[in-house]
Formats: sequence, structure tokens, C-alpha cells
Amino acid sequence: MRQYVVDELRADEVEKIKEYLDEHCDLSDMVGLYWLKMPDDILSPTQYEHKSCQPHCAAIELGDKWVKFEMLVRSRQKIRCECVSYATTQQRTFLLSFVDNLLDQTGIRI
Repeated sequence: MRQYVVDELRADEVEKIKEYLDEHCDLSDMVGLYWLKMPDDILSPTQYEHKSCQPHCAAIELGDKWVKFEMLVRSRQKIRCECVSYATTQQRTFLLSFVDNLLDQTGIRI
């Protein structure tokens, strides 16, 4: 799995990240798993055409000392479909900008 990981976090940093994710992402049914929605204007042509598979999101998993940002863009409606794929260059830029903003807004220095 392609992913971006921030690890060796302290408990107070994990709490700040949790608060940020609670505000800016959708919470999954699984504890510690969040969904970051991809904006429509950066969906791949296939993802954009697959209206029944939308929204397309990236998973963010928060652990006790780490946070993982998956570089796989998933459908929230289907597990397997041709529209599920690794992030395009634009989508990767969006995800990494989200990480940068999260770290800036929470004051976490890595």
C-alpha cells in the first residue's frame, strides 16, 4: 500500500490530530479511520463518470503514536471497481497539502 506516515507522535499530538480530523473529515464506522473526500475537480475521468461510486475518498488512519494517509482513492459505495486507483498527481498534491495544513494548524513539528 502506498501511504504517507507521520509517526513517533506524542499523546497530545495525536489528540490534536484527532480534533482536526473530526472537524475536516468524515468519520468511518471503524474507530480511528477517517475519510477525506476528493474534490470533484481533481477526480480522474473514470472516477468522475462513476457517479454511483461517489464520493471518492482517501482513508486516514489514526493510531496511538502515528497517522497514516493512504494514497489510494477509494469509492465509499463499492469495494472493487475500476474507479478505485492510486492517487493521480493532482490527488497526491491535494493529500500532501492536507497533511501540511493539518501539521501547520495543529502546531505539530516533524
